Amino acid sequence: MNNKLIFEKSSPGRKTGYFPDSGISLAQAQELLGKDYVRRDLPLPSLGELEVVRHYTNLSRMNFSVDSNFYPLGSCTMKYNPKINEALSSLEGFTNIHPYQNEDGVQGALEIIYNLEEMLREITGMRRFSFQASSGAQGEFTGMLMIKKYHETSGNKKTKVIVPDSSHGTNPATASMCGYETVVVKSTRDGLIDLDELKKVVDGHTAGIMLTNPNTIGLFEENILEVGRLIHEQGGLLYYDGANFNALLGVTKTSLMGFDVVHLNLHKTFSTPHGCGGPGAGAVGVTEKLVDFLPAPVVEKKDGTFYLNHKIKNSIGRVRGFYGNFTVLVRAYAYLLRLGREGILRVSQNAVLNASYIREKLKDYYELASTLPCMHEVVFSCEKQAQKGARVMDIAKRLIDYGIHPPTIYFPLIVKEALMVEPTETESKATIDYFIEAMLEINKEIDANPDSVRNAPHSTCIKRPDEVKAARQPDLRYRY
Repeated sequence: MNNKLIFEKSSPGRKTGYFPDSGISLAQAQELLGKDYVRRDLPLPSLGELEVVRHYTNLSRMNFSVDSNFYPLGSCTMKYNPKINEALSSLEGFTNIHPYQNEDGVQGALEIIYNLEEMLREITGMRRFSFQASSGAQGEFTGMLMIKKYHETSGNKKTKVIVPDSSHGTNPATASMCGYETVVVKSTRDGLIDLDELKKVVDGHTAGIMLTNPNTIGLFEENILEVGRLIHEQGGLLYYDGANFNALLGVTKTSLMGFDVVHLNLHKTFSTPHGCGGPGAGAVGVTEKLVDFLPAPVVEKKDGTFYLNHKIKNSIGRVRGFYGNFTVLVRAYAYLLRLGREGILRVSQNAVLNASYIREKLKDYYELASTLPCMHEVVFSCEKQAQKGARVMDIAKRLIDYGIHPPTIYFPLIVKEALMVEPTETESKATIDYFIEAMLEINKEIDANPDSVRNAPHSTCIKRPDEVKAARQPDLRYRY
């Protein structure tokens, strides 16, 4: 019964009875809207309220979410959003305002944006921030557009952007969208940027380098100051991809590492649902030399009054409508206020502790991608398991039977049969121990019966689909 479509559960005559009469006749509606736009009958299912509630409740139970399951996606922080953040962002004073209101009617909203910027300035060491970008990828694009305009305004003839071979795919994509040639620099066997290889590709045509630190192997780039020196000596700039900033909160600042631009995923590091869970916010921070290139407007304060400054000398213009996803900013602001300076530091410490604990417990069973200490995430190579008959895809599918969302797999691309785990700071030791035990049980199962793992998951209503066919030949036809 629960596997049926809601249309299949329909029975003529059933209804909720909660919809009042509109008070508008069919003739009046046709006169108001036009006959072509008024439908007499809608092909909607007929069900009672209880049936509707049960249908959608059961559907929700078929889904994975961070509220219901361990969600250890590596390189894409998926941490729990405290419900107090959600409650505060849902207050009428936030949800019922409009971006076209006069500034004197939205002083509270402007104050939040202003105060949040002050907090992020302290956390990162950047001079100013823009909150327009709706995602990390759009934040990247915004940052690189500023770098491009900075070079053009300065008369610098720059043609290329450097990215590590372990970078996020959005990095080379963003560089290309901004008109730059992407140059890939290799990593060492330990997973860090190879300085000798970097020196071969850095020259006067280098506009900048895009880095994630910790990188996508989960390692801190210990030579970051030397990387910065090499780039800056050639007139280039350092761009910080903030996907992994969860490991550095309160520990260090991007400015101390020499970065000129940074985007922060407020919907990751600062605990707001993202992806299908809600909109994102890719806050972009810059050092003094790039302040005049920020998207307009930014929030300023004068004589106790907050206002929008649209007059930015070399602004790249808007990157989206209005002022960003405001309620995401409210959630981030609430999160930071609740944690305070000491709490922010504990976030990164616990995130690193949790990942390091997993690393130590599983390193004798799953090969480590690097022998260096990990930070907020740990990357394993499942080559040994693949040789026994179960690839990393199979292991990921088997974890579903344990009620665990599969970690990131086959990324970073430089690690064969990669499995990347980021537990975040929000998970308890009991949850992490359960994950470790599941991984150990799957390893034993591969030794005893690899076919069982290859055919996983076993407990879901839908078994393993043909994912290639689903991607290339999607069936989107609507049936009822």
